[in-house]
Amino acid sequence: MGEGHNLTRNVTLLILLMLIPLPEVLSWGKEGHYATCKITQEYLSEDALYAVKQLLPDSAEGDLAAVCAWADEVRHNYRFRWSSALHYIDTPDFKCNYEYCRDCHDSYGHKHRCVTGAIYNYTMQLSSAYANTASELTYNLTEALMFLSHFVGDVHQPLHVGFTGDLGGNSITVRWYRRKTNLHHVWDDMIIDSALKTFYDSDLSIMIQAIKRNITETWSNDIPVWEHCAHNYTVCPDWYASESISLACKFAYKNATPGSTLQDEYFLSRLPVVEKRLAQGGVRLATILNRIFTSKATIAQS
Repeated sequence: MGEGHNLTRNVTLLILLMLIPLPEVLSWGKEGHYATCKITQEYLSEDALYAVKQLLPDSAEGDLAAVCAWADEVRHNYRFRWSSALHYIDTPDFKCNYEYCRDCHDSYGHKHRCVTGAIYNYTMQLSSAYANTASELTYNLTEALMFLSHFVGDVHQPLHVGFTGDLGGNSITVRWYRRKTNLHHVWDDMIIDSALKTFYDSDLSIMIQAIKRNITETWSNDIPVWEHCAHNYTVCPDWYASESISLACKFAYKNATPGSTLQDEYFLSRLPVVEKRLAQGGVRLATILNRIFTSKATIAQS
């Protein structure tokens, strides 16, 4: 009797869980975050690399890229559900611009709860802890590093700064060649996946090397512009978000109406945008970390 009651309760619980809507997938896929952080490591100063390695969890084995998808992995955990709103920004439909005071809030209207607010917050945590070791008691610096690294990647995905009405493309159903999906997922994963299969022998390391070559050759003159922050600020995510919504309007939403089929023309014209955003995210994250860790790091792992 007891076993039957437990079975009924478990089945009921399972049904209830199935009825709860899961949070939308709102981030570069694992490959995109891995690529961003691999690029970052190439541009870290000696001091910043030392500090980052001090803060990384042992499981990362000294590799920042190994934990750059961590924020996605934990946000479904009850302890981190509060972080779901920090992966994106919703902007007014069709305005194609971003304003922090207007747009940086969660669905309940709580201010500063968006990806740019999160970048400011975790940059502040790391900066203040580095300047004042007493802050180590207040902040989990390992989590701050992993969140910051992830969210800098996120804000460079154009549809992370998409329209409110379609949830950054999540509610726009399209076909990617023969596969039914949504526009946000196309930009998170499918452009990168198709590029890997078509141009990079399904090897992410080859794609990362190609992006690094573009940084040192094609985009070398742009690097100072990418790194620049007005007023000598440590970080300027509002600029990155403004770029993303502009690119979302010009490239992501264009010719991607509900029910449309996206194929070679869309893929081949959007892939350079994706690869450049991965490059910019990687270089800028390195720049932020270099600014934070300006001298020999003495922070113990949190």
